[in-house]
Amino acid sequence: MAEDFIEDISADDLPESSHYSCCGKCGGEPRCKLHSYNWLADIPGCQADSDIVEVTFKNTRKGYYKNSTHIPLEIGDMVAVEATPGHDIGRVTLLGILAERRMKRNGLPRERGRAKDDVEIRRVFRKVRPGDMERFEESCAKEHDTMIRARRIAADLGLNMKIGDVEYQGDGNKAIFYYIADERVDFRQLIKVLADTFKVRIEMKQIGARQEAGRIGGIGPCGRPLCCSGWMSNFVSVATSAARFQDISLNPQKLAGQCAKLKCCLNFEVDTYVEAAKFLPPREVRLETADNTYYHFKTDIFKHEITYSTDKSLAANLVTISAARAFEVIKLNKAGEKPLTLAGDANEKPKEKAAFGDILGQDDVARFDRKNKKKKKKPAPQGGNRQPQGDVDRNKRRNKRQPNGSEGDKPAAPEPDKQ
Repeated sequence: MAEDFIEDISADDLPESSHYSCCGKCGGEPRCKLHSYNWLADIPGCQADSDIVEVTFKNTRKGYYKNSTHIPLEIGDMVAVEATPGHDIGRVTLLGILAERRMKRNGLPRERGRAKDDVEIRRVFRKVRPGDMERFEESCAKEHDTMIRARRIAADLGLNMKIGDVEYQGDGNKAIFYYIADERVDFRQLIKVLADTFKVRIEMKQIGARQEAGRIGGIGPCGRPLCCSGWMSNFVSVATSAARFQDISLNPQKLAGQCAKLKCCLNFEVDTYVEAAKFLPPREVRLETADNTYYHFKTDIFKHEITYSTDKSLAANLVTISAARAFEVIKLNKAGEKPLTLAGDANEKPKEKAAFGDILGQDDVARFDRKNKKKKKKPAPQGGNRQPQGDVDRNKRRNKRQPNGSEGDKPAAPEPDKQ
């Protein structure tokens, strides 16, 4: 059950609490994917039950370490952890039993020469010291220049690859180069040149186009930050069948995202469309009537309405019917019967759609072109003592009900206009 409480959510949905943590490099923006909330922090003994600590590094890289010396840690502390070789510096983002559950869910990276179950968890050395932070900041300051120089070196060697980012280890003894390549690349010569140039240990990591887009960030066609740079932490393969289920045009320019791959959001609602399509007739079925043969043209899945055409490839004599009526016609055709019309009873009136009420006028394109014209007040009638017509009519009706009324109940005679 504890795994159900492990979630990466938006900061807008979180209460104000000290259990909320951030990666520290995003400026506290709510779109950061590393925002975490420790749902079990208020339960006594949760952190004491486990000494596993989740530590976050640059570019959403996370690691799990063992606090074997029982250092008093809190979320947000900068710590020095064991690395190969030397030590690395990161920020604590999760503690206790939740960190252990998340470690089991994500799995630990298996090292070479070790069995699958024989994985040694590295240790947390200490909280960072001022000297550690100075060296760490110096290493981070030269990451951009290192990336630019590494790109030039790769181009001089004629390698078909793109170096997207560089991450230095906390002690500055190691650098991780993230690269993108469509084909297999032999970068053994590149590693030698990079090691001689930068005097550090080199590690190469290949990433995909989706991961690169998540690292760079940007704004999608929906007007919101990219999901891969906001809240997505893993990427699922996207197929064109997801667009077919949702009746989306198979236009590569519209289906592709900024990473030149199919948009991840195509998978968000496809399950709902597939479930709703189970209650609709097959699209390849033809409907036979006494006057014509109808072919499927389009479907409104959530309204459960299907539009049929008399031509298989063109929109001709379109008729829209409900899914229940389509199943009824299919049943009649299987029994060898043909209804007179596809729509059913001709005397049956279709349901009138409620008119759309644009209360604020926000859907009018020319709403800003109009001038706000003030309504002119009607001029007052001549003769200030003239009684309003409404009062005259009201008094007439009252006199009809009371024929013997007093003179005070009778309406006053209008004065003649003064010339």
